Amino acid sequence: MVEAVADTLENTKHLLVEAGTGTGKSLGYLVPAMRRAATNGERIVVSTATLALQRQIVTKDAPQVNEVLDEPARVAVLKGWSNYLCLHKAQGGYPEDSLFDAADVASETGKEVIRLREWAQETETGDRDDLVPGVSDKAWRQVSVDTLECMGQTCPMRDECFAARARMDADDANIVVTNHSMLGIHAATENPICGEFDGLIIDEAHDLSRIIRNQATKSLSGPIVGYRARRLNRLATVDVGGLESAGEAFEAVLDGLDEGLITVRPESLVEAMQVLDSKIREADSDLEMSPAEGAEKRMALSALSDLHNFMDAWSRDPEKMITWVSRSDDSGPSYLNCAPLDVAGPIARKLLAETPAILTSATMQLGGSFNAIGYETGIAFSDEEVETVDVGTPFDPPRQGILYIAEHLAPPGRGGVSTEALEELVELAKAAGGGVLALFSSRAAANQGAEALREALDVTVYAQGEDQIGTLVKNFAEDVDSCLVGTLSLWQGIDVRGWACRLVTIDRIPFPVPSD
Repeated sequence: MVEAVADTLENTKHLLVEAGTGTGKSLGYLVPAMRRAATNGERIVVSTATLALQRQIVTKDAPQVNEVLDEPARVAVLKGWSNYLCLHKAQGGYPEDSLFDAADVASETGKEVIRLREWAQETETGDRDDLVPGVSDKAWRQVSVDTLECMGQTCPMRDECFAARARMDADDANIVVTNHSMLGIHAATENPICGEFDGLIIDEAHDLSRIIRNQATKSLSGPIVGYRARRLNRLATVDVGGLESAGEAFEAVLDGLDEGLITVRPESLVEAMQVLDSKIREADSDLEMSPAEGAEKRMALSALSDLHNFMDAWSRDPEKMITWVSRSDDSGPSYLNCAPLDVAGPIARKLLAETPAILTSATMQLGGSFNAIGYETGIAFSDEEVETVDVGTPFDPPRQGILYIAEHLAPPGRGGVSTEALEELVELAKAAGGGVLALFSSRAAANQGAEALREALDVTVYAQGEDQIGTLVKNFAEDVDSCLVGTLSLWQGIDVRGWACRLVTIDRIPFPVPSD
């Protein structure tokens, strides 16, 4: 694998590598990439599907490689703006989010916000992943901003800005470690967020097209329109009565539609969207005339951004978009969703053109062929030569593990995990004496699993959502009899060796729906 990656970077071609569990594929591409980038002063982007693998590369694998290189490579991470603490907001430079007010100060969220403001005076990075223990999303929103909310050059804390400093580090790095969502922004917009690069390495490549499509998918509901309208009114005193009414009419139309794919757009939906679009434009004009300025103006603009993004997606050629209605449950709101039909084209044009690219994963082939992944990712449409390599795996699963299928359990349904399945999980965990990685297809199911294990076992149970992924994985690896419960973020990209992870349970295999 090392030789194949080095040859690909040298000769500007493309490479598909299937590297099974245990091959050390991250070292397989980092060694040649870091050596070449440091020696030649090049800039190579490494992208992962999961934050867990992204963090592993930056904190563990890349430093390991640098220890043996004659000339170490400069390594930096590239994340979204809101992953970094905003000093100006932490010091009260922005109005409080409507989800948090003075009454919350004594609450758990309030305590987290106070701790975040104290941490702001100590941290050198402002990176949320460096905060141990972590905090809830609600608390983090009180000290972070997105790119639209950021005041940019007018911010009084610009020189100390953590996010801006991280971007400058990434601009100056030989190896930039990012994620597929950021690549999606780079591929789908005119904003070259990853900058210029001399090579591209995509790990967990089997998830690339799905994540880029998800990143490009826009969703809208009546309650979202109402929330954005009220937020706009609070921040900029804009009259939003018309926008709220349009949102309610849009919601009524959606509720009358069947869940699933929309092949022909109903006239009632088209008319509701036309009215909504006109009210969004009116709100835009009113915001321009509003006396609001500074942070309030930036946050008001951000409040409208989701609505604009959805209308942009809706207005594209229907033959090039997938449109469908979804509902989270019987009592939840209806969502209208728009996604691009083709993501392979933008990937090929914006990411792979005239740039050596290595795509790797433990699961690249389908039926012994790389054709499917080639078409999904656009690499098959590239003008460059494409080579394929299968380096196998050092493991012998039939000799080193046991596969157990609980065939006596009923198939999982939409109502969450059954009582019988939870009882089975508990019995398996007891038999293993802990050391369980319990994976679930939904957050609700994971919460049920964590609760069941905590009630039945006298061991520590770590659950996704209660701390940062990196912290949870680290604690799980160090506490050999503990359990870790989570969802898709933990399905791949984590490295827990030995006795600490002796049992993996899966509530349902995440096969895509055949009709997708």
